[in-house]
Amino acid sequence: MNEFEFINQYLKPSNERDDTLLLGIGDDAATLKLNTHQFWHISTDMLIADRHFFSNESPENIAYKSLAVNFSDMAAMGAWPKWLLLSVAFPQLDKDWLDIFFNTFNQVLASYHVKLIGGDTTQGPITTLNITIIGESDRLGLQRNDAQIGDDIWVTGQIGLAAAALYHHWDKINLHEDEFKICEQARVHPTIRVDFMFQARNLIHAAQDISDGLLQDLGHILTASQVGAKVNLETIPSIQALKKYEYYNDWVLNGGDDYEIIFTAPKNNQEKLVSLAREASVPLHKIGEVTKNTECILMCNDKIVSYSKKGFDHFEEETTVY
Repeated sequence: MNEFEFINQYLKPSNERDDTLLLGIGDDAATLKLNTHQFWHISTDMLIADRHFFSNESPENIAYKSLAVNFSDMAAMGAWPKWLLLSVAFPQLDKDWLDIFFNTFNQVLASYHVKLIGGDTTQGPITTLNITIIGESDRLGLQRNDAQIGDDIWVTGQIGLAAAALYHHWDKINLHEDEFKICEQARVHPTIRVDFMFQARNLIHAAQDISDGLLQDLGHILTASQVGAKVNLETIPSIQALKKYEYYNDWVLNGGDDYEIIFTAPKNNQEKLVSLAREASVPLHKIGEVTKNTECILMCNDKIVSYSKKGFDHFEEETTVY
């Protein structure tokens, strides 16, 4: 049984909708309707040492990334983060480490005007961080099941850099020093896209954050919307220097850990999206189109290419911890 089979079998059957709960299990966040113009979006993510970050990682990097991965869920919903709960398990309380961690943690919260409102603490064998985030918007929010045939498919930022940095850490490759610096920065400090996605929310049909691999996460949108896609490999944004490595296609298609946003939008919104991205200094690239058939076709130089879609799965035996 893999991670998604577990979710579908044991969690989704309990997802009963009511007048308040508009969206439950199966998207980037659950959505509650408070009134006609006020919606709350709630998501949670757990990070475990030597599974989601190296145990010897700097506390600054761990603090930032623990928030970035949660903020990306709010970005994918077109919501603004408002409140946060933090539950932690530590083998021991190291004041020096905690001082540095919470200095960065609180700085990031303050920059987005997010308040820490609760959580839990316990002693545990490994450092574990669990964050529950609550965001707010004036509408239902972006969902995975709203992609429309003919929509353009867009991604923010650059894809595959974090995966390349991990391959370097695992000694599968040896990136040049300047390449590793760029990729490692993307791994430990993914750019938060909340501002852009909140401003663009009315121009977008469906969205998803890229955490488990571009093809897998796009697949969630396609499955939920019962549509297909044609994706152009050569238009997926990355850095040119990585293309010489044999693992490049796997990094951009299946790597994950990017925390960029993939979304679909009507073609007539292209000019507005490009203009908004330019004003916000957000790299934005169109990589394909939503199609009627329910398969994802990968193109390269106008030819269909075969590929292996294998995104991240927490319960896969061969998955290497990082």
